[in-house]
Amino acid sequence: MTVARQSGLHSGVNGQAIRSYDRAVTEFAAQRPFLAHVQEALRHDAHMTAAHGLYGIAHALIGRNHGTAIARAAVTSTRSALAATGGGTPHERALSLALEAAAFGRFKRAAFHLEQHIEAHPTDLLAIKLAHALRFMTGQPDEMLRTTAKVLPSWDKSMSGYGFVLGCRAFALEETGNLAEAEACGRRAVAFQPDDAWGLHAVAHVLEMSGRTDEGRSWLEAAHGQFRACGVFGQHLVWHLALFHLSGGDRDQALSLYDAAIKPSRDGDFRDIANAVSLLWRLEQEGIDVGHRWDGLHEIAHERRLDCTYAFASLHYLLALIAAGDRTAARECVEAMSKRSRGDADDQSPVFARVGAALGEALLTGPHGNDLERLAHGLPALGGSRAQQDVFLRSLLMLALRDNDTSTLHALSAMRLQQRVEDRFQGLILRRANATRRTTIAMMPIEMEQHP
Repeated sequence: MTVARQSGLHSGVNGQAIRSYDRAVTEFAAQRPFLAHVQEALRHDAHMTAAHGLYGIAHALIGRNHGTAIARAAVTSTRSALAATGGGTPHERALSLALEAAAFGRFKRAAFHLEQHIEAHPTDLLAIKLAHALRFMTGQPDEMLRTTAKVLPSWDKSMSGYGFVLGCRAFALEETGNLAEAEACGRRAVAFQPDDAWGLHAVAHVLEMSGRTDEGRSWLEAAHGQFRACGVFGQHLVWHLALFHLSGGDRDQALSLYDAAIKPSRDGDFRDIANAVSLLWRLEQEGIDVGHRWDGLHEIAHERRLDCTYAFASLHYLLALIAAGDRTAARECVEAMSKRSRGDADDQSPVFARVGAALGEALLTGPHGNDLERLAHGLPALGGSRAQQDVFLRSLLMLALRDNDTSTLHALSAMRLQQRVEDRFQGLILRRANATRRTTIAMMPIEMEQHP
């Protein structure tokens, strides 16, 4: 038996495999690319159960069909490795159980298995980070908050990885609306662990939600060199930086950042296209021409239009198809979401049923009887952060405005202002609503103008 520095007890005694695995855990915690280190660990020890488990869960988290196929193949590899080592250690068994659930779309069950393990092993950094990631994707910030509250008493600043756990705590606090506490915790996380991109990210969220645009821009620009090494997550941090520029009215810089660092690759996971789509969509909502930039996103979205692995991702593909004017592919995407909503085998079918399919229909064709307030209340189930879900809340506001539905517009505006201070977009919506109302009144018969 061997103990890895950043995780638990392992059945194998191959020191090179343990070191490679430990490096993978550190890179995963820091939001940097880590799979090469997992593969290296497996080259040193083909029966390293935890490496097979982490490899599979990582691919399940990609949120695409091809990742699911790899995760399911890893289930077999993990079972074989467990059998070869006599049943494994608690760390290994927890990862195996989590993988068996995650590979079949049951992310909540996967997180539950890891959290059960954490109850007895609260300093298992990998289990903490994986459970946090799974709850994030299933839209459960209260569970993220609960887990960090349980484990933190077992940690202190002398322990490797303490800052990473603080970063998880900070993000959970922000997503549950505890902004002041989240900011303090996130700054502590980065102070203890300067490479904690998740803690850095948590503070950026606080600064966005509280409307501190200049501070947010400075916070991220100061760390720009650090998160260049974060791969897809680095792109996400640049996305946040672009949002700060957009909030400050600097559309040219937002577009420049898109071209330099946000534009996605064809083979990435759902996160990079979500960053790109939601930035361009926001720009166009504010009347900014983004030129040819939808073309590349359209190609990726068209390829993935029937991939309904993850509702949050499918809705971003749909936005790209709508923006590119491909109504045929957009309709196919919505129909695929509707079909997916009728399943019952995993966590995502109910999400498509509750909000995904109906939101997709509303985005494509307009309200047409859809209860926009109900859809807005359902957005947290999509997963992701409140900042990411905001592209859909903004879109619902635009639909209510287009439909001249004043009551819904006010309700959605109030909902949005519960999450964040008034920003440029909120002001734009209110100005457009007032202009629409004045135009409507001006067109009324004289006798009705006394009762607008």
